Amino acid sequence: MSTELDTNRMSLVEAADAVKQVKHNISRVLVGQDAIVEDVLTVLFAGGHVLLEGVPGLGKTLLVRALAKSLNVDFSRVQFTPDLMPSDVVGHSLYDMKSGEFNIKKGPAFTNILLADEINRAPAKTQSALLEVMQEQQITIDGESLSIDSPFMVLATQNPLDQEGTYPLPEAELDRFMMKVELGFPSHESEVELLKLNTQIVSNETKVEQLPAVLDAKRIADIKQLCADILVDEQILNYAVDIVRSSRTWQGVLHGAGLRASINIIKAAKVMALMNGRDFVTPDDVKSVSVNILRHRLILSADLELEGVSFDEVISAILGSVEAPRS
Repeated sequence: MSTELDTNRMSLVEAADAVKQVKHNISRVLVGQDAIVEDVLTVLFAGGHVLLEGVPGLGKTLLVRALAKSLNVDFSRVQFTPDLMPSDVVGHSLYDMKSGEFNIKKGPAFTNILLADEINRAPAKTQSALLEVMQEQQITIDGESLSIDSPFMVLATQNPLDQEGTYPLPEAELDRFMMKVELGFPSHESEVELLKLNTQIVSNETKVEQLPAVLDAKRIADIKQLCADILVDEQILNYAVDIVRSSRTWQGVLHGAGLRASINIIKAAKVMALMNGRDFVTPDDVKSVSVNILRHRLILSADLELEGVSFDEVISAILGSVEAPRS
């Protein structure tokens, strides 16, 4: 094997090790949610945004805070409320009486990691304030476009829609999220461990501030580039497209996934390959990321909803119906 190949292989190993360090760092304060942490890191290195859903108290905000502390980048948090205005998120222009000119006051969206906490507590108009910055990594205020430094990632948390005082996200914004990740209750052992951590004088959440930074912006960019360079065979590309196209014709699905779904599946699958120290994508990588990527992109018929069929069950059936490449 040539020296060049050895160097490339070491780079992949170093990148995979760096991701493991971040996972370990977060797991010091967030117990029993290892799969969720891996999903969020997959989105980070794929250059996307993530929607976290779960009942209050499962650690959604704690996860984002721990991620932000593990990365040496800027972090902002916006608590979405019914009276929150779009300008409270992205900023606005302010008239200066002395100079007679308008000055731009940047909002909290001008950051690297943005936590949009309980995003579905605000009306659609405020939720949509993030559309431009999530898609184009820039914000336009009074006709002036201002770019956001990389990395940029929106982590939005939301409570289930059956909770009082929530608004469903517009479809256009839902589509901007690479993944919708659902947090469930931890195992019995993990819940006991959480009790131990949170019933001491110094609570577990306070310990987040003590987490060391593991990666900086440059190393994040290096890992993202390595992920982008992961090899994807033509059969894998066809496999991803077949999965997405099947969702559009599946019985009981009113609206299937769009083009962004297959693009995001491949991007996320590349990160999964890197996390496992490989420089190529396998069908299992595609399967492992597909549920979270398709979950918020399908609209089920009323009949399926009445029968109590879940999105995950429909997606699992779709994945089972599409033959995976064997070579």
